[in-house]
Amino acid sequence: MNSILNRQFEYFLSHRAELLERYNGRVVVIHDQEVEGDFDSEIEALKAASKKFEDGTFLVQRIAPESDSFTQTFHSRVLIH
Repeated sequence: MNSILNRQFEYFLSHRAELLERYNGRVVVIHDQEVEGDFDSEIEALKAASKKFEDGTFLVQRIAPESDSFTQTFHSRVLIH
């Protein structure tokens, strides 16, 4: 995970309790260590974030009490040589 995404994920982890209280069951977009919107699905969140932010600079995260809701990593850009 790149350093920008690491910062977004660290924000999510350190604010997880308050995010869970406010956005439980929703999907949020985190950019520059701030929640930039909440959505019904990952697809909606990704579409909205892609229009507003550069790829690789935001995190799309479902807010749920289970830890398995944040154990998958997806990268927005892959380079194959």
